[in-house]
Amino acid sequence: MIILTIVNRLFQLYSLALVVYVLMSWFPGALQSKLGLFLARFCDPYLAFFDRFIPPIGGISFSPIIALIALQFIQNGINLVLTSIFSSMGIIF
Repeated sequence: MIILTIVNRLFQLYSLALVVYVLMSWFPGALQSKLGLFLARFCDPYLAFFDRFIPPIGGISFSPIIALIALQFIQNGINLVLTSIFSSMGIIF
């Protein structure tokens, strides 16, 4: 289904944005670039949710890893729901 493909591509794009944003945090000044500021608008709210519950250990934050795992679970759940809806409508993949 084209809808499932679009949804999966959007999740992949957001996952890539998260990884790039986290990697940019390792380089001084990278988050203040135009790309860094653009990614911050999309990534910070999602990552801030996990930062509230998962404190940094030794100055290293593991919340992005948990955020990516949670995003994968959300993607799988949405795929399951969409597949179920399409199956009930008689649309075969």
